[in-house]
Amino acid sequence: MGQAWVTVPLVKEGVADAGDIARRPVPGAPRRSEAWFRAMSDAFPLGIVAFDEQERCVYANAAYQRISGRAFEQTLGEKWGTAIHPEDRQRVVAQWRDAARAGEPFHTECRFLRGNGSVAWARVDGVAMRDGMELRGYVQTVDDITARRSVSSVSRAAELALFEQQRRAEVTLDSLGEAVLTTDLDGKVTYLNRMGETMTGWARQDATGRPLGEVFRIIDGATRQAVANPAQRAVDEDRSVAPAADCVLVRRDGLESAIEDSATPIHDPDGRVAGAVLVFHDVSRSLATALKMSHLAQHDSLTGLPNRSLLAERLSRAIGLARRHRKQVALLFLDLDCFKHVNDSLGHAIGDQLLRSVADRLAECVRDTDTVCRQGGDEFVILLAEIERPRDAASVAEKLRSALAVPHLIGGQEVHVTSSIGISVFPDDGVDVESVMQNADAAMYRAKATGGNHYEFFGADTNTRAGLLEFRHRT
Repeated sequence: MGQAWVTVPLVKEGVADAGDIARRPVPGAPRRSEAWFRAMSDAFPLGIVAFDEQERCVYANAAYQRISGRAFEQTLGEKWGTAIHPEDRQRVVAQWRDAARAGEPFHTECRFLRGNGSVAWARVDGVAMRDGMELRGYVQTVDDITARRSVSSVSRAAELALFEQQRRAEVTLDSLGEAVLTTDLDGKVTYLNRMGETMTGWARQDATGRPLGEVFRIIDGATRQAVANPAQRAVDEDRSVAPAADCVLVRRDGLESAIEDSATPIHDPDGRVAGAVLVFHDVSRSLATALKMSHLAQHDSLTGLPNRSLLAERLSRAIGLARRHRKQVALLFLDLDCFKHVNDSLGHAIGDQLLRSVADRLAECVRDTDTVCRQGGDEFVILLAEIERPRDAASVAEKLRSALAVPHLIGGQEVHVTSSIGISVFPDDGVDVESVMQNADAAMYRAKATGGNHYEFFGADTNTRAGLLEFRHRT
């Protein structure tokens, strides 16, 4: 048998050099015809296409024809880039020519617009063929990656959809007026919304991965002791945990705010507990408002002293304790003598300042456990809790009378005022709130009717006398 010869192009640095083509004998092999070459090329799974130096197609195998959607007759003589999708063509041609000028291999991914209007994605790799320094043409391989790009597109679409869903959820959570924090099963923070950042003082990226107790530090507002974390309880008990009472959140910078919180377990698709979501909000302002409203409801707006409502509550409590501990309670009714004259002669503004001055002096004369109340007008009531004997009340009454008798400097002038004080003592002068108050009031009217500027205890005949004196005073 004779020898067969094959033509072998040698590729150097991505350029097929026609000058290095060698004819090499293959012992024992028959001569192969052009038909044999076409059959071999058409059996190749990648598309193969060759162009001359004017970028006109001179050869295309079966795989390329299938990928491009063009028959060999349509492809032959076609300019390079014609089969590429119009939206990709300018980019790909520019990349190809840049690579050709630099003598480098060409690689890209682009779309082919088939003859029937369908689109195929392909990976294109190409090199320039030269004979020495002379350009002889170009050769490319084309790999159909439509299926892979479809899977990638679906995966990418799913990723984008998930990202959009997460982004939408974050925007929603960040717009809430409630702070939201989530944890994993180990009690590590996994998420913190914008309000949560504000309330805890922790940025989301700093808080993520940290122990919950470090980011969400809560204490009891009354005892200042640490409070059991509701999120951990929700995980341990697999149930929603109601808000803790009087809970205070300590921010990262040490500032404190009263909060209300609740926690709910998070479950995975199999129903197992995977963590917890904690929702909390600042109640400092509403708590302060509630306290202010409560204070206003129980205190006199002019002097700031407790009013008759709070006095009745404290007197009831004091009587209960005195009864239990076998102690005595004294109630002093105090009325300013001739206050109407001060108001009429100096004006109501001076009168109001005088009442505030009186309130301050009365408060200075009693213990912290006692109560000074403004009953209304120019009447004040002093509750002395747990006295040993009636003369303790007399001692305080004299102290009050003397303190008020010292001239009050108001508006650059001295204002003189005296007081009449009536005293009743539990349990001798009354066994409940109503009787103790009535008898102190009666004793005060007796002191005022007998000249004022002194105190009187409630006696056996005081009530009858006081009723008559009050009738004469009012008529």
